Amino acid sequence: MIKKSTIFLLFFVFAFLSSFAQENKADRALVVADSIKNNPKMDPLGPSRAAFLSAIFPGLGQAYNKKYWKMPIVYGGLGAGIYLYVANDKLYNQFRDEYKSRLAGNPKINFTQYSDDTLIVGQRTYRRNRDLSLLFCIGMYALSIVDANVDAHLKQFNVNNNLSVAPEIIINPIDFKQNAGLSMKLQF
Repeated sequence: MIKKSTIFLLFFVFAFLSSFAQENKADRALVVADSIKNNPKMDPLGPSRAAFLSAIFPGLGQAYNKKYWKMPIVYGGLGAGIYLYVANDKLYNQFRDEYKSRLAGNPKINFTQYSDDTLIVGQRTYRRNRDLSLLFCIGMYALSIVDANVDAHLKQFNVNNNLSVAPEIIINPIDFKQNAGLSMKLQF
């Protein structure tokens, strides 16, 4: 006698293979061509172009998407990260040079109030802050590229009246209480 699991497996394989038999490649090409023809604003290379422009020069992808208000945010973030990197690198080098000169036997007058242990802790702190500010700059750069790409994708998103999700308040006819919910409208 055939086990139930074998019958289920055969049914699953048959259903899976028959779903591929129903597909016609010519129909699929017509659907893709029709959807592009119906939406003349859709530029399939727009998101990649925006990301490329933002990678070449930060903020250029936001300008390509006509989101000019995002450009000061990108430049402010990158400028702050670069400023913090330079400031922490300068202090790290000063603490390191002072510690090295003390080890060599001729201390400088800049940091006479600090002990050797304080100089070591200062080096570690400013090196860590310098490295974190570098990571912040890299993160802001990557975020500007991702933002330009996602924004270009969302510009092409179809939000007409054929597909809408709207909040709705429904009054229960039995106890006349109001119920909040979402209604979804899909027209073909």
